[in-house]
Amino acid sequence: MELRIEKARCLRGDISVPGDKSISHRAVMIGALAEGDTVVENFLAGEDCLSTINCYRKLGIDIEGPRGGVVRIAGRGLEGLREPDDILDAGNSGTTMRLSLGVLAGQPFFSVITGDNSLRQRPMARVTEPLKRMGAVIDGRKGGSCAPLAVRGGPLKAVAHISPVASAQVKSAVLLAGLFADGQTSVTEPHRSRDHTEVMLNYFGAALGVEGNTVYINGRPRLTGKKIRVAGDISSAAFLLTAAALVPGSDLTIRGLGVNPTRSGIIDVLEMMGADIRKLNPGEDGGEPVADIRVRYAGTLRGVSIGGEIIPRLIDEIPVLAVAAAAAEGETEIRDAAELKVKESNRIAAVARLLSGFGAVVAELEDGLMIRGGYAPAGCFCDSRGDHRIAMAAAVAGLTAGGTTVVDGAECIEVSFPGFSRLLESITVK
Repeated sequence: MELRIEKARCLRGDISVPGDKSISHRAVMIGALAEGDTVVENFLAGEDCLSTINCYRKLGIDIEGPRGGVVRIAGRGLEGLREPDDILDAGNSGTTMRLSLGVLAGQPFFSVITGDNSLRQRPMARVTEPLKRMGAVIDGRKGGSCAPLAVRGGPLKAVAHISPVASAQVKSAVLLAGLFADGQTSVTEPHRSRDHTEVMLNYFGAALGVEGNTVYINGRPRLTGKKIRVAGDISSAAFLLTAAALVPGSDLTIRGLGVNPTRSGIIDVLEMMGADIRKLNPGEDGGEPVADIRVRYAGTLRGVSIGGEIIPRLIDEIPVLAVAAAAAEGETEIRDAAELKVKESNRIAAVARLLSGFGAVVAELEDGLMIRGGYAPAGCFCDSRGDHRIAMAAAVAGLTAGGTTVVDGAECIEVSFPGFSRLLESITVK
């Protein structure tokens, strides 16, 4: 599918975005391990989250929906999952695979999990190695580092895992395995990664603590089903927030957006670049902070240097931040983002290719990008190569480019942001 984008006069509207993908995934998984019913409102019915639902149905969990954004999960407790009679298919979802490996590691049965061609190439050793140390038997392609992965679960022992990278998926997999271990399991990261798993486990009743960059969880808690309303996904909203900061005359408000500080780095960096962003009506849903966010065009943005601890807080938003950097005054340097190389695509290379197509001057670094701002973009043809965030970043770039921008393979956007093109069209003044 092709998405055609014309230069916008401005963006205006008062809108909401789909539910947070990370929270939707975790609500299904933790709801399945809880006792009693969990009702999830504003669930993201994107392909990735549907993959999670399908996997847990195969594990014996009765799940209704999504209907009208509502999912009902009949939780069976920590010992309630059943051996699947077929292979579990995570589709394109790294979250489904990596977090489910932590759950499967603690089960007294055999299972196999795989995914699409893209996911089968993505590294899993960072997750499987600590799970093996906990006692799980895991094997697969490339020495057990790539799917399909076969898991023989069973009794686990608690570990103190020190992760060389700040990764919410690695941390979450170990913490979920820790639910089934005797004693206390901990994960220490070099920087704090997104903490949706910790927030939700605490909300469902787990005994969990945080000290600096270390998270502790006690094994064998009793989790109780809950009602959750999923906040709007800030990673999805990031594309629209950035577009409003770039297109003159824009004034956009996004309602009910998740503003968890471990995820809201995009707002911090846009403000560093000079964007006019206001948080309104703060509140909380299921332990997660939410707010309405208003962005008004405030002039040309300026280049910044980012790296270190802020990177895990905006790793998925770097493609669209790079688009903003190309339009800003001065240079932007992005460091400590080597994690981008093992996403749905090598996003460092993909972003450099995307910006070069629009005429920007960009250089790939070993762990990031150097972008020279101030160019006058011209519309071009962009191949998403199946990466939803590259496709949406291309659409944002097209809003400021002369002529027509064509985004090929735009159907991949449905993975995380169903209805993106319709919503973008509704707020674009041509």
